[in-house]
Amino acid sequence: MDATNRSLAGSLSRRAFLSQLALVAGGSAVALACGSSATAIPPTATDSPSPTAIPTAAPIGEDSIEAGPVEFEANGEKLLGYLSRPTLPGPHPGIVVVHENRGLLPHFFDVTRRFAREGYVALAVDMLSRRGGTDSLADTSEISGALRGIPTGQIVEDGNAGVAYLQDQPYVMRNRVGAMGFCFGGSIVWLMAVRNPELRAAVPFYGSAPPLEEVPNLQVPVLGIYAGEDARINAGVPALEDVLIAEEKNYKFVAYPGASHAFFNDTGSRYHPQAAEGAWLETLEWFEEYLMDA
Repeated sequence: MDATNRSLAGSLSRRAFLSQLALVAGGSAVALACGSSATAIPPTATDSPSPTAIPTAAPIGEDSIEAGPVEFEANGEKLLGYLSRPTLPGPHPGIVVVHENRGLLPHFFDVTRRFAREGYVALAVDMLSRRGGTDSLADTSEISGALRGIPTGQIVEDGNAGVAYLQDQPYVMRNRVGAMGFCFGGSIVWLMAVRNPELRAAVPFYGSAPPLEEVPNLQVPVLGIYAGEDARINAGVPALEDVLIAEEKNYKFVAYPGASHAFFNDTGSRYHPQAAEGAWLETLEWFEEYLMDA
């Protein structure tokens, strides 16, 4: 679908988005906090696909993928990450995964393994590499504080270094690397999308909008995933979408009523199985269109 048609589709989704969530226009500054207080959302009735489609943990030892920690350099600094890839000969499309503000926890290892099972090489970058890595910090409070102390621009650069690392691997298709991020990571992926023309596709989950003056630079098809019960993030959506439409950018927004911020993380109290399932299928469809089939 070309940019104009995708923008028109986005315009229709915007009306539904606004009517469902009762959004009000708000600021677009990047907010790096994911929030930590929430209660679990009970499952609701749905006509969604079979529960087997829900993104459950990918077995670590399965024969179809290889997975484990990696190290790579960026401007002379050592960065840490976790990489999963299919065992079948490549090259394959690549995806950089950017974690929440709680650091590179095992959940994000599993996300990379899920992608590997789908035929992608996925790299989760530890954005605390320059502080010794997530495992070097005592708890989530210390992790979040350490991330707040790192300039946003540096974190974006490290995400883009992950893109470059994948591009350099012989088993990765250099011109088909995308990015996906969650909460804090969703905000970072938005910034990568407006600043890195090497990206081929982006999927930010409930990330704050990038600076609106940078949106005209966007050259990446973006799938924005949002939670219905997420007033802080959703407040910035209308202004962002106005610019996307005006600039005829290639995008799609999908919102999940009844779900809260961080609903995809199946290790957290806000996990919403139906929303997570739907968002995963949307993500796979997006990357298939722009990475697999491009």
